[in-house]
Amino acid sequence: MNSAGHPEAAARRGLELTPFRGLRYDPDRVGSLAAVTSPPYDVVVRPDGLLHLESADPHNIVRLILPQAATPDARNEQAAKTLRRWLSDGVLTADPEPCLYVYEQRDGEGMLQRGVIGALRVSEPSEGLVLPHEDVMPHVVADRAALMRATSANLEPLLLTYRGNGSAADTTAVIEHTIERPPLLSTTTEDGFSHRLWSITDPADLARVQSDLTRHQALIADGHHRWATYLRLRAEHASPSPWDYGLVLLVDTARYPLRVRAIHRLLHDLPVPDALAALDGLFRVRRLEVPLAEALESLADAACSGNAYLLAGDGAFHLVDQPDESLLTRTVPADQPAAWRTLDATVLHATLLAHVWHIPEDDPARIAYIHDTAATVTKAERDRGTAVLMHPVREDVVRDLARQGVTMPRKSTSFGPKPASGLVLRALDL
Repeated sequence: MNSAGHPEAAARRGLELTPFRGLRYDPDRVGSLAAVTSPPYDVVVRPDGLLHLESADPHNIVRLILPQAATPDARNEQAAKTLRRWLSDGVLTADPEPCLYVYEQRDGEGMLQRGVIGALRVSEPSEGLVLPHEDVMPHVVADRAALMRATSANLEPLLLTYRGNGSAADTTAVIEHTIERPPLLSTTTEDGFSHRLWSITDPADLARVQSDLTRHQALIADGHHRWATYLRLRAEHASPSPWDYGLVLLVDTARYPLRVRAIHRLLHDLPVPDALAALDGLFRVRRLEVPLAEALESLADAACSGNAYLLAGDGAFHLVDQPDESLLTRTVPADQPAAWRTLDATVLHATLLAHVWHIPEDDPARIAYIHDTAATVTKAERDRGTAVLMHPVREDVVRDLARQGVTMPRKSTSFGPKPASGLVLRALDL
């Protein structure tokens, strides 16, 4: 991504990625590196996934990113004590010198992603250096901020993307000669992804990467709430301080394209029959007695022509599309670009949640945001709620809106593969 839209800010400083002394698990002190990793905190499907990860290894990173106790304060204090204990016991150790890290993920279907992990200078969206594309939920930012304050650590990296020129130059060249060396770690997680990590310590390589990144701006692919948390915590501390920086993974998507998937909604207190009854006359509804894969194909076909959703939770799938145009006119704000007004997430939040189903989008007692499609359906059926399955947004739409300074409704996209949590952490007091 170039600096279009904010040339003065980008030319003045650009992305500033700084080496740091990473905290990493000592492989001799844990069962396996795979057993101590976790998906990012907001991808873990609670409580099922949480219990599974906690039982995988007593040192699984989920005990830090999703600590369990009776109150928020107790949870955060528990995470802080756990981190201090693991450091004292040598379960986690700091690398001997500051470095950047090359991180690689690969699956069995040909997906390959490589990027650089480092401490990135935190910047406001108005500076045009790191562009958000989604709104955030204040209570989630407050929760993450309290955890970071208690632990004084960045426990998992955000996923940021930028657009290089597609050639093997600059950062890419450093990455490609770095991976010729043996990695610091190599593991394969139960989802079939292999993960490898290398350090970049050579001053010339570090300078080359840092110089290259000053010519780019980044898009937040995953981690809007954690970036908002970095901004909040930076504002709480006098600069200069370690809080001026936050842990990120930067991926050049011209070289390593990401997958863009949808994030689904689970409506806790709305049974499917009630959800469908409220749609009468407002959307077209068709019942599909087919497996999930076929239902998703029908959703993709319908999404080519306009807004479309799949509702589930009663043992069947219901394809919801062709909204009444007068309903959209009444409910979707008109002061945004057409690309924003026609997003499935926009119509879901502005029309369905706010005006048809009357469900607050930021009330965790009423709505949950889940990445895994099958898990969303299973939970809806078990809880007698309604799963709203979404079709993914194209990456170019996301980037174009971000460049215009337009944020999408919260949890509109899921870029991936996401970095595994637990491979490298950043302590702010090192």
